[in-house]
Amino acid sequence: MESELKEEGDKYRSFLHDEAKDIEWRHGGPPVYDDVNKLFEEGRTKEWEKGSLEEVVQNAIKSWEMELSHKTNIKDFKTINPDKFKLIVNGREGLSGEETLKLGSYNALLKSSLPEEFKYYKAEEESFESSHDAFRAALPRGFAWEVVAVYSGPPLIAFKFRHWGFFEGPFKGHAPTGEMVQFYGVGILKVDDSLRAEDVEIYYDPAELFGGLLKQPQNCPFQHHKTS
Repeated sequence: MESELKEEGDKYRSFLHDEAKDIEWRHGGPPVYDDVNKLFEEGRTKEWEKGSLEEVVQNAIKSWEMELSHKTNIKDFKTINPDKFKLIVNGREGLSGEETLKLGSYNALLKSSLPEEFKYYKAEEESFESSHDAFRAALPRGFAWEVVAVYSGPPLIAFKFRHWGFFEGPFKGHAPTGEMVQFYGVGILKVDDSLRAEDVEIYYDPAELFGGLLKQPQNCPFQHHKTS
């Protein structure tokens, strides 16, 4: 369980230290992002100027992910328009805000139409909690996210992103390699006049991520390290 946030809040995520006393937090209070913020600052490829469109988009997505992962009631979300919101991943049918919240971000992003025998991650068999536990164990320093480029401004924002972490814990019986795992993707974000998300479209190749997580044989008794 994550501890409560320090009073100064989080410089990348709006609405984290909220004044409202009736926010329903999944773990009893707002989360602390110190570890993943450190990973982000050490590993980002771009450092955007404060107030730039790139920084605004980057922080907006980080704030949305924070609400999705840590708030339990859609009425407490400030980053989306709950009446219109849809999450569309790789062209699949859009998920409403309530559907996305129930599934969790990992399951929503990792649903697959592959035949059963080829699925390396079975989102339909995972709960919100089990999915987050699996990736938190595999990437103990966190899963950092950055905007690499922004191609258009509101109300229809197109951007490229990078997601990365270090595979330092087991994943579904696969031993860690200690190596960086990462993937790139593009997103299209439709926002209203208050910059709340109405549609979020994400396009990426999940194999980029799982290629790093499944390197070791499942339930391998030895962990092999690369030497240099």
